[in-house]
Amino acid sequence: MEDKKKVEAVLFTTGRFMDLEEISKACGIGSIGYIKELIEQLKKDYSEKDSALMIQELDNKYKLNIKKEYGSITNKLISTKELDSPTTKTLAIIAYKQPVLQSIVIKIRGNKAYDHINILKEQGLILSEKSGRTRMLKLTPKFYDYFDIDDKLLKETLNQIKLKDE
Repeated sequence: MEDKKKVEAVLFTTGRFMDLEEISKACGIGSIGYIKELIEQLKKDYSEKDSALMIQELDNKYKLNIKKEYGSITNKLISTKELDSPTTKTLAIIAYKQPVLQSIVIKIRGNKAYDHINILKEQGLILSEKSGRTRMLKLTPKFYDYFDIDDKLLKETLNQIKLKDE
């Protein structure tokens, strides 16, 4: 894979400002100077193309962003999030521990998690099956399609993340 495309993929995926060291680690490229060169090449590429995208720099951090003249269009599309932060955190717990008893999720996330679980079920991201006096929660195939990840990669990724629930 071409290194410049790796940098572009990282900036596209994160959607936030990243410093050179973060980009370097995410791409698996050791030279920060080389990363800087690749970003400069990407900046040039985007400025020469007739594109709505650009590489934005702020305080030595970089982000792939929409050019200002197209911002109003995209802001309309993203003004309503599909999942709010608390619901996303509940989904992360379910993904990390699945299959997991609903009672455990509620213990970790609190009573508001009942609402989160209902939202996740409505969106088809989780299944809920009766299990004794509680319910067993599992991810659905739609979850894997929606987040474009397979079960093995999800487990590897989640095993690298330490959650504060234990």
